[in-house]
Amino acid sequence: MRKRLGTVLFGSLSEGFVMRVAAETPLEEVKSGKFVSITGPNSTFFSLITDVRLGISHPDIPLSPPYSSNSLLFDAIKDRFLLVQATIRPMLMLDSKGRKQPVKTIPSHFAPVFEATAEEVALIFGREDEPSGRFFSIGNPLDMAAPVCINLEALTERSTGIFGKTGTGKTFLTRLVLAGLAKSQKAVSVIFDMHSEYGLQARKEGGLHFVKGLKTLFPDRVAIFSLDPTSTRRRGGSPDVTVSIPYHAISVQDVISLQGELNLHPTACEAAHLIHTKYRQNWLSELLLHGSRLNELAEAVGAHPESISALYRKVKSIERLSCFTPEAQSPADDVINQMMEYINRGISVVIEFGNFTSTLCYLLVANIVTRRLHALYTEKTERFLGSQRTEDEPRKLIITIEEAHKFLNPSAAQQTIFGTIAREMRKYYVSLLVVDQRPSGIDPEILSQIGTKITAQLHDEKDIAAVLSGTHNASELRTVLASLDSKKQVLLLGHAVPMPIVIETRSYDEAFYASLKTTLSASGAQNLIDQMF
Repeated sequence: MRKRLGTVLFGSLSEGFVMRVAAETPLEEVKSGKFVSITGPNSTFFSLITDVRLGISHPDIPLSPPYSSNSLLFDAIKDRFLLVQATIRPMLMLDSKGRKQPVKTIPSHFAPVFEATAEEVALIFGREDEPSGRFFSIGNPLDMAAPVCINLEALTERSTGIFGKTGTGKTFLTRLVLAGLAKSQKAVSVIFDMHSEYGLQARKEGGLHFVKGLKTLFPDRVAIFSLDPTSTRRRGGSPDVTVSIPYHAISVQDVISLQGELNLHPTACEAAHLIHTKYRQNWLSELLLHGSRLNELAEAVGAHPESISALYRKVKSIERLSCFTPEAQSPADDVINQMMEYINRGISVVIEFGNFTSTLCYLLVANIVTRRLHALYTEKTERFLGSQRTEDEPRKLIITIEEAHKFLNPSAAQQTIFGTIAREMRKYYVSLLVVDQRPSGIDPEILSQIGTKITAQLHDEKDIAAVLSGTHNASELRTVLASLDSKKQVLLLGHAVPMPIVIETRSYDEAFYASLKTTLSASGAQNLIDQMF
């Protein structure tokens, strides 16, 4: 039986509707973000509660309010003069033929408002057990046990953002989405794993319990590329590939994109270009080799000695990162080509940084690898467009980066490959999954290109405004976003869902692992997992 919450009193298409909460409905069940449906003669309006307020219909009552001890007086005036109202914002309309449409009309006066049913949730958001495999359950509506699914095919069509302040579980959410992509094989992922939280295992926040990583859950579908193989082995795993990047793989643009991190002066950037003009891909090796003879180098390239000296002091920190080498046993392009081999086979790649946890190392490696992958994908896409053969079509690639505002702030977005990818909207089959606690630090143009947003609690007004920029009904959703719990609640909106909705996120536990077992190969992979845990 459907649970009636109240009745529509008045409202408008532009401002939403006001519902009088039914007397028999407990006030605690009427929450901001709750998913409800308004039933009309010919249409059903699927909506969110965006605000709740108390009302009094007689002006004398506030002058002498009844005390809780005076239950007789309170009961006498409660039903007639006291009321609870909720503001409801319709987000999607279902017409008499069962077609989902944008809301273009309004329900009638006194239309009943019901708590949405599990059947309605499945009708709007799809079912995970559909044969297409495009739907993946990410959580449940507030106070309901009905899976809300994201459309993974739609998710891969544009870039995705996972936002929330520190401690709200962004890494958990990211791991959940990546597991869904690995299960469905709708896209292959490259994950820049700064803190080794996605590959083998990760510790739950606030405890000593561990959760399984992507490599553990999908041993045949995930490979680990490690910059620090010793760290990977110490944690009980073995890297599929050890990453070593020679200096000649570092372009001038890679260094200049870190201008803020390295505190590079524009004259030092100009000096880098002059060195590159003379020495081409060996520009960094020549700079570091001339440490005691910088005046000679300045004279050779026609740069000011002080500019060369300043550049040298800044980039010398790269020498301390042992994952970068003057001469590698195998060129960096070989490592990227190995990565492409895995990607072409549908195997996702987790790039573990181990003890290389500096922001400089993370930004530099992410820029180098992504720039090269984008170039290879551009070639593959153009080859496919020329041949138009199905076998030449590239697999969809999603690149996951944390601390996204460092790559996509207004200054860096114009220089890094990540800004290019975000603006291309998967033109070359490559999109981003950006994870960040400061969405206001991301260039507004880039933020507007993010198709799906999964947003946990945010407190800073600038961050809330940034996430909802360009979103329909932003003012109402602002209230909903501000009222989220600090754990396991997110506002889900954008390209991969038909309408915005607040959900309690799915648990990442043994039940979740069991739901993924059907995706494991029959080659004893489950036994491997049981042995490791």
